[in-house]
Amino acid sequence: MAETLVEVHRGPVLESQHRGHAVVWKHGAGVIASWGTPDLRILPRSSSKMIQALPLVESGAAKGLSQAQIALACASHNGAAIHTDPVTAWLSDLGLSEAALRCGAQEPADIPARDGLVCSGTNPDQRHNNCSGKHCGFLTLNAHLGGDPEYIDPDHPVQRAVAEAWDSVTDDANPDYAIDGCSAPNFVTRLDRLARAMAEFASATDDNGVRGSAMVTLRNAMMTYPELVAGEGRACTRLMRALGGRAAVKTGAEGVFTAIIPEHGIGIALKIEDGATRASEAAMTQLLISIGVLDAQDPVSQALTIGPITNRRDLVTGEMRVASALSKWRL
Repeated sequence: MAETLVEVHRGPVLESQHRGHAVVWKHGAGVIASWGTPDLRILPRSSSKMIQALPLVESGAAKGLSQAQIALACASHNGAAIHTDPVTAWLSDLGLSEAALRCGAQEPADIPARDGLVCSGTNPDQRHNNCSGKHCGFLTLNAHLGGDPEYIDPDHPVQRAVAEAWDSVTDDANPDYAIDGCSAPNFVTRLDRLARAMAEFASATDDNGVRGSAMVTLRNAMMTYPELVAGEGRACTRLMRALGGRAAVKTGAEGVFTAIIPEHGIGIALKIEDGATRASEAAMTQLLISIGVLDAQDPVSQALTIGPITNRRDLVTGEMRVASALSKWRL
């Protein structure tokens, strides 16, 4: 059963509740806290992009890539110029064009980029897709493996490499998958095993062999370039800036959120039952506060956990509240 994790109050009225599941996993200790159903099977969606990028780094295909490109490989970006310009250059370095991508065209979430396209009468293309950086990573791995152009096919060497990495870091072999919004396979996993994978990233060191070094590379790239992982105004970017290099976080569609906390060897995975982003952001922010890596009084913390909720005249009409089951827990 899911637990109420976040409440929405309007004046004196409890207007809405968001129920969900969350797991905190510590490397070497296992699950140290959980809410709802820890072994719930979910689609991790984009919260798992660092796992999907693992074969890119681990195989040696990423040799020569910049740290910024590694961050883009883990990104669900806004389609701003700071995202699409590097994607264009990356494709050019591979000797490819936008047509090589298989993620599909998407209107950018970045307002200046969107307005620029509208004013110029230009349609968005696949570079604006929030997953285009991940797909550039797939194409780079594909060039290394010598696969055919259809790198998103579940039986393609690129996706087989991703599946093998997924099974290994989650320790949860599962052949089930669904097709994500960007057309790549997204592998079903248990929530606690997703948290385990994040704890593996958190505890990894350069002394842990090729796998450990690859994990360090990926998490450090995310923390160094939070603006590339998401974009201005987005929770992932705002949180990682507020965290100041103490954790990497990654949102996913339908209310999924993950976190990698190196100083504690801790991974977090959570899923909001109704798929609400506002609830996943609030719950993750509270867990980062509870673990002690994020200041509860930071303006980002306040905005994501409380709000407040305002109307079109900027009058405060209510607030969010993290349920006591989450807010009272401390590491």
